[in-house]
Amino acid sequence: MAKYLLLKHYRGAPEAVNDAPMEEWTPEEISAHMAFMDDFAARLEESGELVGSHALAQEGLWVRHDGAGRPPVTDGPFAETKDLIAGFMIIDVDGRERALELAGELSAAPGRGGRPVQEWLEVRPVYGAPSLTED
Repeated sequence: MAKYLLLKHYRGAPEAVNDAPMEEWTPEEISAHMAFMDDFAARLEESGELVGSHALAQEGLWVRHDGAGRPPVTDGPFAETKDLIAGFMIIDVDGRERALELAGELSAAPGRGGRPVQEWLEVRPVYGAPSLTED
């Protein structure tokens, strides 16, 4: 078993096939998308493959250490940054092929017009993380 991080980006990844910002979706389209995400996570939780997942707000700050005894330095937010993450899911699966299979399925979440978004998801192994399902 291996852990993988599935990252959803607000921007910065290659364009999705059904590339319409969520601000342009109807409330029904947003509800359908969120229901898909909830059902997907529930199915993975039931199979024991879900470690955790969260959607993230667009706001954020960059923070760095500025020396002993000094407050951290902040800058931002950088809403225009290509690295802005929309959400993440950590999965614990049999291997890379299963991680890719699940990422492909997640990419099919409905978007504008009820058509699959077909967004690109970043799939990254979690370095050195022990599996929750190993004895």
